[in-house]
Amino acid sequence: MGAINGEDFLNRLDRLNNKIWLDGEKVEGKISEHPTFKGLLQTKASLYDLQCKPELKSEMTFSSPKTNEPIGLSYLQPKTKDDLVRRRKMIDRWAKHTNGMLGRSPDYLNTVLMSFASSQKMLKDKDNCFPENIQALYEEAREKDLSFTHTFITPQVNRSQVYFEYSKEPISAKVIERTKDGLVIKGARLLATQGGLTDEVLVFSAPSMFFDKDEAFAFAIPSNTKGVKFICRESFVGGESHFNHPLSSRYEEMDSLIVFDNVLVPWNRVFFYDNVEAARDFLIQSSFHHFATHQVLTRQIAKTEFFLGVAELLIETINVGEYQHIQEKLSEIIIGLETKKALLEKSENDAKVDEWGYMRPSLIPLQVASNISPKIYPRFSEIIQLIGASGMVTLPTEKAFSSVIQTDLTHYLQGANKSAADRVKLFRLAWDLTMSSFGTRQTHYERYFFGDPIRISSLLSKTYPKDDYVKLIQKFLRLESEV
Repeated sequence: MGAINGEDFLNRLDRLNNKIWLDGEKVEGKISEHPTFKGLLQTKASLYDLQCKPELKSEMTFSSPKTNEPIGLSYLQPKTKDDLVRRRKMIDRWAKHTNGMLGRSPDYLNTVLMSFASSQKMLKDKDNCFPENIQALYEEAREKDLSFTHTFITPQVNRSQVYFEYSKEPISAKVIERTKDGLVIKGARLLATQGGLTDEVLVFSAPSMFFDKDEAFAFAIPSNTKGVKFICRESFVGGESHFNHPLSSRYEEMDSLIVFDNVLVPWNRVFFYDNVEAARDFLIQSSFHHFATHQVLTRQIAKTEFFLGVAELLIETINVGEYQHIQEKLSEIIIGLETKKALLEKSENDAKVDEWGYMRPSLIPLQVASNISPKIYPRFSEIIQLIGASGMVTLPTEKAFSSVIQTDLTHYLQGANKSAADRVKLFRLAWDLTMSSFGTRQTHYERYFFGDPIRISSLLSKTYPKDDYVKLIQKFLRLESEV
């Protein structure tokens, strides 16, 4: 089959008939036509269409090692720095197409699955581990251009450092039975972004000091597997009008709770189970963080470019560019953008081949970027709000511009160099980016993309190679004792 187009994606998703619940009701009919999901799915379809354009074929696809068919480049396992750059350019193309707004564009989890397959040999000969299943799923996904959601967070019942669940009925998804046909899973997992809106669900355990072996597993199953249910949060789609809701009408991804009600996971879809060591170490020691963060940083750069464009256009529209405090605010976005670009380039420049022959981007600059982003993204949102000031709340709708008050709006809401309609369009964009339910979700999402920012900082502090710098000071001071 190879790389699919947007129509293929939508038709396949409609046929799955995934069990999705929204506002207490089960979603019926074609998911691609549902008002809550239509805008997002059309956007995703447009991404798949890009990889089928003849003029972009070489940029968006590579030849299948099995069939020689063109397949999505995000599945490419890089073996050289050129491969790494080629992957990044494809990711950048998709990111710019969506202005960096889709945290779960298909290339993110394609990249995750690729990293799992590239590191699957570390599970070889370990108890209850099936690295061959990871490889098989990777190849199937690559050849069919499957889409994925994923979930690895347990419900927030008790976030104390030591908590053992004693509920009679499982709350966190657990293995409750091991049968000749596979594992039986019962319980729930959180935060499956685009849950129910993809072909497959990738489920794995986040690294933890405390593991119940019944929760130490990883697997992938089709989204329409019997017993799988997706419970959505409230929709943040403001409406279909691109004038009124320029971002949420296109990019509202939806987040969901996944409920596993005695779900049978066939053995050929199990990566590992009942193995605390594998659950603790696989994500950390594999190339997961290298490649996933590389994809995320590429997307975040595109998003920062979008912020910079919005900020500058606001400044021009209300003619406030002469003020130094405005210039200082704009420079913050520029500094953030150029810092991210430099870190991405360094990760590729310092890339090295791992023990299995794959070119990993350097993790340290990527870790630095993942520490910076949670701090600067909320600030970027604030800067847009501060530049827009009171203009962020004087926002008539598209319908108002077609009503009898159009003359008033045209006269009183014009910009320094723009018509009233264009000025309101821009300010509604700034509002949707930073102040609407969609915009505030985006800020929260980026703040916690890779987890608790404090833990991310702690990990960088503990893992950063500091010995050479300590030795430098010891030598300078001629210290006899070693740290």
